[in-house]
Amino acid sequence: MTGGFGEQVLPPWRRAVLKVGSSLLAADGGGLSPRNARALAGFVSACAAAGREVVLVSSGAVAAGRAIVRADTAVDAPIAERQALAALGQAQLMAFWQGFFERPVAQVLLTHDDLRNRRRYLNARATLAALLRQRALPIVNENDTVSVDELKLGDNDTLAAIVAALVDAEVLFIATDIDGLYDADPRLNPGARPVEVVARFSAGLLAAAGGAGSAAGTGGMRTKLDAAQRAAGAGIATVLFNGTRADVLEGLAQDRLRGTRVHPARSRMAARKHWLQNAPAEPGAIVVDVGAAAAMVEKGASLLPGGVLAVRGDFRRGDMVEIRCRDDDGEQPVARGVSQYSATDIRRIARRHSREIEAILGYNYGGSVVHRDDLVLV
Repeated sequence: MTGGFGEQVLPPWRRAVLKVGSSLLAADGGGLSPRNARALAGFVSACAAAGREVVLVSSGAVAAGRAIVRADTAVDAPIAERQALAALGQAQLMAFWQGFFERPVAQVLLTHDDLRNRRRYLNARATLAALLRQRALPIVNENDTVSVDELKLGDNDTLAAIVAALVDAEVLFIATDIDGLYDADPRLNPGARPVEVVARFSAGLLAAAGGAGSAAGTGGMRTKLDAAQRAAGAGIATVLFNGTRADVLEGLAQDRLRGTRVHPARSRMAARKHWLQNAPAEPGAIVVDVGAAAAMVEKGASLLPGGVLAVRGDFRRGDMVEIRCRDDDGEQPVARGVSQYSATDIRRIARRHSREIEAILGYNYGGSVVHRDDLVLV
């Protein structure tokens, strides 16, 4: 038994996000240490061998940069100094992780604006999906070199929860330096009891999580629970486990958890459909023929350009739009979804085959006007 945590079996999953913080990577004398990273990388490789996909959200750039210049930068140092260390350390961090894998790793740096702006959000999602199709390991971090304090995502726990929703993950794995969640801080209270399952969040539970955990990182168990709460709202389960224990990671690769499992508030599909149904739509609509409407309604198909008859209004890529079907009785709403192309672009590719998109526009955001994952029937 690990820290009083019994073993529980995780449900099947296909895609996950793994968050690894600075406390697991920072070396005692500065820089990055393979001490814990080797077993974490082994977990990622075991998942890939089983046909699963993992996106890694990794801290450690500032720690790596600090070792390069031998700087002792305080947590409250001017942001420009911390940004400079992050810029120095990013290349080191990528090289560090690449050393554990034969397949390529790919750096993806995101900012608050990338995730707030719907078009950039879609671009980030498309890039991550393409990297996974190419069997690369995406390594995500906040783009600290251009972020400003008032627009920072806060910490990589929050970023990991956002990325989990971005890539439609089923589970968010958060590696910590303790065995899981307790009902009190186990470093201060020897009688603290393990919390193996969180079915719902309460003020008492969040208070028990406390504050920051180590000098190397920016967040403790509280930020991890906040991230788990965010993920739960998107229909994603969260697993908190001890990333310093190779035996825990070996078991986790076989869906055996010794740690804390946080249940999602609702199913991932229900959370996604709720957002699609309630997000405000832009004025205008995409008008489709009967065949395209039938394909969406009866087969759950994406909307392809060949089925588009007309476009109303002037919306942009990434906007929520109404989809209307034109038949002998007029036009009726049939669905709503996130448009992969602007109204101007759709007018140019309407009634054309998907393979002609790039020749017509000079670029290609995919073969569908509205992908079925971004579409809900009305």
